[in-house]
Amino acid sequence: MRIAILLLSAGLGLPAAAQNAAVLPSPQAASREFLWEVSSLTNKVYLYGTVHAGKAGFYPLPDSVEKAFADSKVLAVEADITDAAAMRKGSSSMTYVPPDSLSKHLPAPLQARLRRQLQRFDVPEEQVEPVKPFFVASLLVFNEWFRQGYSPNYGVDVHLITRAKKAKMPLVELEGAQAQSDLMAGLSVKEGLQALDGAVTALESGLTRDQITGVVNAWQAGDPALLLEVTRAYNESVPGAKELEEKFIWSRHEAMANKIEAYLFSGRDRVFVAVGALHLAGPRGLVEILRRRGHSVRQL
Repeated sequence: MRIAILLLSAGLGLPAAAQNAAVLPSPQAASREFLWEVSSLTNKVYLYGTVHAGKAGFYPLPDSVEKAFADSKVLAVEADITDAAAMRKGSSSMTYVPPDSLSKHLPAPLQARLRRQLQRFDVPEEQVEPVKPFFVASLLVFNEWFRQGYSPNYGVDVHLITRAKKAKMPLVELEGAQAQSDLMAGLSVKEGLQALDGAVTALESGLTRDQITGVVNAWQAGDPALLLEVTRAYNESVPGAKELEEKFIWSRHEAMANKIEAYLFSGRDRVFVAVGALHLAGPRGLVEILRRRGHSVRQL
């Protein structure tokens, strides 16, 4: 999804006790990528976990990823985030209808804490005044990624989509921008305020910085267990975080898996599926869902 750390997994930070776990990949994962080959009797697909912000040094991608991409005829993504028109169409869910505004919904203490974070990032307060709390939280987290040297312009999704379009490689969406916008628009007022409060708290304590380190290390090491540990640690520290993760990650997987399985059963073109890395991790991730459905799965 295009909303920062939920998809990198969610405005998250690590408590101090979990920081060592966040920076040390497990030895068995160190020689692998966040890439799986899934095979049926008639076809196979590649599942690649991505991060939505990156650095120029991420490219070219590792050899196994490049080979899998070259072996594929179709790129499948959550949504085409380079489609400006589609993104604008869904943006109405992010803002209030005037004269309503952010400050009318924030408790005074949270507004004061938010103001300090905006000043830290040199973001004018009036810039976020029309924006709903959940999206302000995402903006704050993206600014911390920028501060740590990462940019959405170097996000792996953008990189792959741009390459596919340049090569005239067919591009399909597992969900699309509108479906994702509808999901975000369904947040309650309480959920939006919890997301913003959690993001501010994590930034105040430096936990978001640790989260970034953990997410990138887990991705580069091809270590889904480490990525789950990074998200678990935050969920145990921030009220409401686990529920938001349920809504924005795990609840979407059955529909995604159905589409991926259709590619496997088609017996036609090989598909390279690129989704946020957390979608592939753990017993509720797409990799294990497809394995339980009887498909052969191996990490590359």
